[in-house]
Amino acid sequence: MTRLNAKAFAIIAALSAIVTTALADTIYPIDRASVIENGRFDFKVEFDKQIKSDDFRILINGKDYARVFGKKGEFIANEDELGASSLVVRDVFLKNAGAYAVEVKALGKTTKVNWSVFAPQKLPKAKNVILFIGDGLSVAHRTGARILSKGVSEGRLNGRLATDDFPYMAFIGTSGTDSIATDSANSMSAYMTGHKSGVNAMGVYVSRAKDSLNHPKQETLGELIRRTSSKSFGIVSDAEIEDATPAAVVSHTRRRADKSAIVGMLYDLKPDVILGGGSAYFLPKSTLGSKRKDEIDYIKKFQDDGYALAIDAATLKKTAPKANRLLGLFHTGNMDGVIDRKILKNDVTKKFPNQPDLTEMTTAALEVLSKNREGFFLMVEGALIDKATHPLDWERAVYDTIAFDKCVEIAKAFAAKNPDTLIIVTGDHTHGISIIGTIDDSKAGDDMREKVGVYADAGFPNYEDKNKDGYPDTPAVSKRLAVFVSNFPDHYETFRPKLDAQFTPAIKNERDQYVANEAYKNVDGAVFREGNLPRSVDTGVHSVDDMIVQATGPGGEAIRGYMDNTELFRVIADALALGNEKR
Repeated sequence: MTRLNAKAFAIIAALSAIVTTALADTIYPIDRASVIENGRFDFKVEFDKQIKSDDFRILINGKDYARVFGKKGEFIANEDELGASSLVVRDVFLKNAGAYAVEVKALGKTTKVNWSVFAPQKLPKAKNVILFIGDGLSVAHRTGARILSKGVSEGRLNGRLATDDFPYMAFIGTSGTDSIATDSANSMSAYMTGHKSGVNAMGVYVSRAKDSLNHPKQETLGELIRRTSSKSFGIVSDAEIEDATPAAVVSHTRRRADKSAIVGMLYDLKPDVILGGGSAYFLPKSTLGSKRKDEIDYIKKFQDDGYALAIDAATLKKTAPKANRLLGLFHTGNMDGVIDRKILKNDVTKKFPNQPDLTEMTTAALEVLSKNREGFFLMVEGALIDKATHPLDWERAVYDTIAFDKCVEIAKAFAAKNPDTLIIVTGDHTHGISIIGTIDDSKAGDDMREKVGVYADAGFPNYEDKNKDGYPDTPAVSKRLAVFVSNFPDHYETFRPKLDAQFTPAIKNERDQYVANEAYKNVDGAVFREGNLPRSVDTGVHSVDDMIVQATGPGGEAIRGYMDNTELFRVIADALALGNEKR
């Protein structure tokens, strides 16, 4: 073969590979999926064109799929009028641990994936698992919380965070099936199912189905607990309880915005404790503040099923000691954060003036769940860390990180009395946020950039905590941390905390693009910063940096090295010996 022919052959081979890939059928679960023995999932094959029901054959370890699953699937000749066929087998499982090779043969073409099935632990390592998710929790959030809440003198911290003495630690990769950059939905879904998913999806593989509720399902940890154990489980968040992270414990949807449907999924599975915001999706359409499109009153439905209801901090404190099932809804939307609610006490919180702290919700959840002698799983989310970091409002994010750490301290106190408790602390993704020094108002001149101190010029900030509650008395000190985010829209950098309300860096213009919010333009020393994100984006975005996970307690030794986010599911399932026949 001549050199020219060899080159031509290589080009033809490359093109053939592209064509073959483009025409490949798609199999769910995807290649390299890991499934717990007897774990439930939907099996789906999407053919790349319309075919007939006898044009294909599906083998699992050389056997017909229907023989392996114990039932035949539904063949759809023209799925959603998209001009392609599919086969779906709902709610299947694999009985034995091991390696599984799946082959789909259709019209002379073969598509393959491989799965691994692992056996559940026969004996539990822990009675209880408490999973803390700091939404968007990055290293800088932890560092900032440590400096602000504990103080630093001559280079040494004057105290430690609750997680600082946890013996087990690892990095976690957070990428999903469709992108290296994740969102809270599919990253938390990986923790809760052991399967990958795509951006905006929870408890499903992202298929081509048009209906967001009709994608191939993956059994969630909440479902596994209900199906295979007598344990209780609870969900706590300072966001809407239907938001991505709390919803992923129970939900199946391609579209995380399906919040009304998610409330129905919560009701179907009935976590023993549900605490957070988002009452607007529980209220019937005719009720002021409702965001439902029907007249279903889910608050009444939960109460009719034996749930005690808490609507503010006072009723939560009164209700939790007596409740076996507890529903607490404290805001129609996301709850308000520490700075606005506890420090500034500004107009932001007037509509819902008596919201409980995340620490109070954590305490109440533990009080209710610990009544079950069989044990429990509790997920606590510090959602407002992320909600404040997106709009570049680092002070609010760090104050809420301090609140999150106080919740971990409460769990540690519980574990000290109940040593059969595993505590895991992590986030679902990171943000590109860094602390670079300090900003010192006492420096001469009006140029705020020249007040930024780096290296030896940074010195130490002068936050004070005179009332010893663990929070600086105010974020508006004369020498404060210099914290910046790596990605941002056009905005005016003020170099100061926002005391009236959370920062809104960018707003839409008449061309439907996000531009710098001129409300901050005339703040003394404000500097225009041209964004480095597309003009369709109004806030900072998540980073692809590894997430840190820490653990203490029985089963925590599995947290080590580098882990994929799907592996956290197995750590929890193994610790509680989930997946065995219900005792």
